Amino acid sequence: MNTADVLVVGAGAIGASCAHHLAGRGLTVVVVDRFDGPAEGSTGRSFASIRAQWADPLNIEMSWRSIRAYRDLDVGYRPTGYLFLVPAAAWAAHLAAVDLQRAHGVPVDVLDVDAASAVTPFDAEGVAGATWGPADGVVDPHLATAAYLGLARARGAAVRFRHEVTAIAPDGDGWRVEAGGELFRVRYVVNAAGGWAGEVAALAGLRVPVVHSRRNIYATAPDALPTTLPMTIDLGSGVYVRSEGDRLLFGGARPDEPDGYRLDVDWPWMEGLLERAVARFPWLADLPLDRTACWAGTYENTPDHHGILGADPTAPTWVNACGFSGHGLMQAPEIGRLAAEQVATGGIDSLDVTPLRLDRFADATATNVELVF
Repeated sequence: MNTADVLVVGAGAIGASCAHHLAGRGLTVVVVDRFDGPAEGSTGRSFASIRAQWADPLNIEMSWRSIRAYRDLDVGYRPTGYLFLVPAAAWAAHLAAVDLQRAHGVPVDVLDVDAASAVTPFDAEGVAGATWGPADGVVDPHLATAAYLGLARARGAAVRFRHEVTAIAPDGDGWRVEAGGELFRVRYVVNAAGGWAGEVAALAGLRVPVVHSRRNIYATAPDALPTTLPMTIDLGSGVYVRSEGDRLLFGGARPDEPDGYRLDVDWPWMEGLLERAVARFPWLADLPLDRTACWAGTYENTPDHHGILGADPTAPTWVNACGFSGHGLMQAPEIGRLAAEQVATGGIDSLDVTPLRLDRFADATATNVELVF
């Protein structure tokens, strides 16, 4: 029987950050993961983009704190910027969000159409203006995860790969967990299992509404575009593009995508996406596609597309840090810090994370974060 204060399920960016912060509080920590190595779930297949341009105080603060944490680590952080192309109907709300972002110390510029076109060329029809986050950019998801796991190990944490969790049962004031053929007796479980978080919770008789949702990333051939473009999101169509090395990447959400873990690339759907993309970025029609460089990953989605963070209301030694629906890597440094605070102190007081509580899905009167963009 292995014993520890905390078992972290998941060795992606969030689980690694949780392990680091928990070990930093003097707790004994074991991380288990079903894969052969770190960041092999949604983390390693993400678009690797980070931003502090959000429309609510909580997401702004979590992202901005995380960007500053990444800035201080050797994790491939590059402030390549984030450009939002905003349609007229959303312009007033977007400008209000800029005021909120600036109030939190986030650097954001408001650009007219001409200035935005100088950053990323686009067809300006229907675009009222743009916002530019110069501190937004990208990180290397593998480096970020490895860095946090390395810091956790340096403080005594153990990491077990090829350890899929197969059974969980309450055991006194803690939990008995079977993973990879080993038994663990722990006081706390931190559920950072990404898109598998719902399945892991179900093993313990708990309900955590997190599912996989496939996202496809398409890539051009090398050297197809003679310039480098930052992350650019057309809010009207949902299409996003950015450079990665000598390629251009593009993608977008598919609203009718069935839930489930799938890593095959959706080629038929790309045709419709490309039509929307070319309407905003006409030059994209001339770039050759490289099918071998395209990939699919998954979001870990919740019903309202926001994360679940904190103790389960029915099991206070079960802490969820999952379901961040496309911004888990983006906010992993702060998510890990807050999850460790929950375990170490019995609550989260350093930041109001009430909108991320699990019971919001059962409480019809709960005030949830509104996702504006």
